[in-house]
Amino acid sequence: MISILVTGAKGQLGSEFKKKSADFPGMLFHFTDIEELDITDTGAVNDFLDKNQVQYLVNCAAYTAVDKAEDEPDPAMQLNAVAVKILAVESARRDIQLIHISTDYVFDGEKNHPYLEDDQVNPRTVYGHSKLAGEKAVHQTGNGIIIRTSWLFSVFGHNFVKTILRLSQEKDRLNVVFDQTGSPTNAKDLAAAILEMIRRDHGEGKKPRYDVYHYSNSGMCSWYEFAESIVKLSGSGCTVEPVESVDFPTRAARPRYSVFDKGKWQGDYPVSIPHWKDSLKDCLKELTNK
Repeated sequence: MISILVTGAKGQLGSEFKKKSADFPGMLFHFTDIEELDITDTGAVNDFLDKNQVQYLVNCAAYTAVDKAEDEPDPAMQLNAVAVKILAVESARRDIQLIHISTDYVFDGEKNHPYLEDDQVNPRTVYGHSKLAGEKAVHQTGNGIIIRTSWLFSVFGHNFVKTILRLSQEKDRLNVVFDQTGSPTNAKDLAAAILEMIRRDHGEGKKPRYDVYHYSNSGMCSWYEFAESIVKLSGSGCTVEPVESVDFPTRAARPRYSVFDKGKWQGDYPVSIPHWKDSLKDCLKELTNK
């Protein structure tokens, strides 16, 4: 039996892990959120890991209020950096394979072709800096698989898909930026991919290691194209209009381009990565049936 601790279990990705766990009967899961385990508390983490012998620790916990972080950096650094260092150090000490979720915001978004894992990082926001600090903490221990992802959505939590669905029912017209490009990622697909990674690594007897991967759904689009697809697939009569980022200012700068090259992932874990449009259809179907 493979024993796995999933932190941030009430978030989008953590909730998808809970849902997906039924498909992996050979795995024993410990799902925690702040109520069960405060990962910013070294003593609490130590106590939990002493009492629960886990082999893999998937850290889905994160401070993701990108704009709010610009004015309140401390909470972002606590959860995205300080807590990650605690998890990384304690995982390394116990030979637990840490799997940590990171973000496209560690890049500046100025490339014109997909980002590779070893491309130069250059965050432009407090959120991006806090996530990069977490990555550095993992790197320093020499144990931890960092998985960067982008534009996460699911049937759980707050996300772009659910926001557009709501607004398209409330308004006749929506303005959405067209000059930011990325790859939407269904949290359901990411959870399944990570669980397959664990199953494969465990079966091959791999020891805890350090590595970095990029994972998102295949294909790319602008936020405008993403919103337009959501509206059309939902059957809404709302009109989506493209606007420039300068016409839609935000407190924190968004990456202009955040498409990932997933060749390394597909080379090490050769399974099909769904296209974002197919995963969007799947998500909308689930939301309709909820």
